[in-house]
Amino acid sequence: MINAISLFSGAGGMDVGFKRARVNVVLANEIDKTAANTFTTNHPGVKMLVGDINDYYCEFKKCQNIDLVFGGPPCQGFSVIGKMNPDDERSQLIWSFLKVVEIVRPRAFVMENVKSLATINKWKDVRNAYIARAAELGYGCIPFVINAAEYGVSQKRERVFFIGIKNDRYFEKAIWNNLFSQRRKPPTVRELFSDLGPAGTERNPLTCNAKITFAVKPVMRRIPYDCLMFNGIGRPIDPDGYSRTITASMGGNMTLIVDEVFLHDSTADNWIQEYYDKLVSHEIIPEFKEAPSRLRRLTINEARRLQTFPDDYVFCGAKTSVYKQIGNAVPCEMAKAVATAVVKYITNKPSASTAV
Repeated sequence: MINAISLFSGAGGMDVGFKRARVNVVLANEIDKTAANTFTTNHPGVKMLVGDINDYYCEFKKCQNIDLVFGGPPCQGFSVIGKMNPDDERSQLIWSFLKVVEIVRPRAFVMENVKSLATINKWKDVRNAYIARAAELGYGCIPFVINAAEYGVSQKRERVFFIGIKNDRYFEKAIWNNLFSQRRKPPTVRELFSDLGPAGTERNPLTCNAKITFAVKPVMRRIPYDCLMFNGIGRPIDPDGYSRTITASMGGNMTLIVDEVFLHDSTADNWIQEYYDKLVSHEIIPEFKEAPSRLRRLTINEARRLQTFPDDYVFCGAKTSVYKQIGNAVPCEMAKAVATAVVKYITNKPSASTAV
């Protein structure tokens, strides 16, 4: 049995995935009370510490030498769609994560964050310092950037997972092999939503009535599903492909948009493609007005599925909070793939591991 502590747990997306990989979560921490309520509702056997992680170091000391610590500290400070402010208080929480690792001394840790923390030059010093600090604590630490769409998730969502293994720095190839062996093609969005039915029906309640409007200055790209033609920077979803990354602000100007008619009838006209073609050919001039009613935002049940939560997963709080909790989560099946790779490695780890 692999026992673990969950940090920055949110609604529990990573926890669902890690539990699917047969990891037993014994302790969790989340500062948002509503998200913590969601977590506790769905994981009643896990002790939840509600509040600032920095206030609970004494509690973490009670779990010294546990097998695994995992979590996803807030990423807004590092995100390319945010202000990328190095002084953002939320950016400091990656160090709080390592403080818990220092206290607990697990066999391994997994810290999830946005891809940019691992790939862009602006954050080079931060990631190098993070890896160096992990080494000081006795952990080899390697960032792994993976795409959720390669692990059964109908969403193009790239994230980095900083994986640390105690007294070991030669595990990169083994982890990649464990990840590659789990790759599988996800269903298309049309396939994923097919049995839910149209928005407003029994299995798919309409949970967002916000209007869809046209962008007066659309950003055009090679295919319509990459364009910014609606709601400021909202993108339409290709029913026969995969969703873009869903965000915590699904009800705001970054909302993902679906064509209700085309989604549930592949023989119907593709309104979004036709609108795109007219913009490209200058047949029409964009203006600020409401889009046709067949265009709408994602429902909660659709967002839940895109993040691979179970259909019966209960979310607490107002609708805006539920959308935020779902968008902030790590897709469960993505988390499962990472957890499976790490658990397989530390369980079968050669006895002659090289110390850091």
